[in-house]
Amino acid sequence: MKLYNLKDHNEQVSFAQAVRQGLGKQQGLFFPSELPAFDSSEIDALLSLDFVTRSARILSAYIGDEISSDAVAKRVAAAFQFPAPVVAVEDDIGTLELFHGPTLAFKDFGGRLMAQMLAEVAGDTPVTILTATSGDTGAAVAHAFYGLKNVRVVILYPNGKISPLQEKLFCTLGDNIHTVAIDGDFDACQALVKHAFDDEELKVALGLNSANSINISRLLAQICYYFEAVSQLTQEQRNQLVISVPSGNFGDLTAGLLAKSLGLPVKRFIAATNANDTVPRYLAEGKWLPKTTVATLSNAMDVSQPNNWPRIEELFRRKQWPLKALCYGAVSDDVTRETLKELAKLGYTSEPHGAIAYRMLRDGLQAGEYGLFLGTAHPAKFKESVEEILGTELPLPKELADRANLALLSHYLPDNFAQLRTFLMALPA
Repeated sequence: MKLYNLKDHNEQVSFAQAVRQGLGKQQGLFFPSELPAFDSSEIDALLSLDFVTRSARILSAYIGDEISSDAVAKRVAAAFQFPAPVVAVEDDIGTLELFHGPTLAFKDFGGRLMAQMLAEVAGDTPVTILTATSGDTGAAVAHAFYGLKNVRVVILYPNGKISPLQEKLFCTLGDNIHTVAIDGDFDACQALVKHAFDDEELKVALGLNSANSINISRLLAQICYYFEAVSQLTQEQRNQLVISVPSGNFGDLTAGLLAKSLGLPVKRFIAATNANDTVPRYLAEGKWLPKTTVATLSNAMDVSQPNNWPRIEELFRRKQWPLKALCYGAVSDDVTRETLKELAKLGYTSEPHGAIAYRMLRDGLQAGEYGLFLGTAHPAKFKESVEEILGTELPLPKELADRANLALLSHYLPDNFAQLRTFLMALPA
């Protein structure tokens, strides 16, 4: 598998290099040189397979002979040990529940596959994973890499801007997991990570790698659950399928569009954002004008400069798809609250991110279409806000209950790269 840097097409790397590096020169994202595609009969055959077998074949279509199909299958089996069920919400709408993994969020899929792929390609070379999180990535990455030999993990997150239970889930592990609360928003954390990757001395000294959705292995993992969703639908539903994706850093939507590029039958996608609406405004007005990030109920989507957007534009360019074919919209906190109540009346308990995707889907679905919205996190991860909005008590799943009363092990730093650099260089081997 060859990939090229979107900021410097002359920089081309293998899949193994892309997994190890994360980013290219000038903080450029890697993108596949070849875009594989299956014909309709191959898609039907794939959809008849079990989740792990199908996922291994999808990944091998990208990776090629760089990693044997047997090795890919083994790694996928180790990563995807939990389901991704489609649950009916209304006659014409279902939700793809992606929160049945160990940290109750969709990022378990990408985090665990990346850990497996890094173990496959890195050998005995020490690696330091440096990543930023707006909530769910941190937990997924921490648990995926926890206790792995020759891997240190450093996770930056915005202090006071993720839910208390999200924080407990990954800031109580210790061992090879180091968590740092930054005095700033998610974009500040992400900027610090990018700065670190621009520091060649630091990169070499620590063997830096990133587990954000900018890493190609995480992105490829997410393609697989779109196929899993469609495999659970009837033929009639598949023929008129609309998928609404809660969008912050836009990795999930990128993966869905890559699934469509492979041949998965999706009529259209909806990019659903919160008040951090850089992409909807760009699509409406043609100008990329990020504003200061604002805190919302859907905190994992509090991103004003989504890293994965250049990949979406590149895919549309390569496939000659018109960007105007992408549906979009932003949902306020007030509407999010009302939508959570609406879903509860339908008998389904969601959380703010899923509610935003449902709202955009319900408002845009046409007669005869079938809609899926992504349920990216368990509602108990947002226990305080969901309980307040719905006026009901949510039981804690075991994954959260086991960590709820543990002490936080985080370090606290200002939004200052020099201080972060000193911290990183002082980490124990």
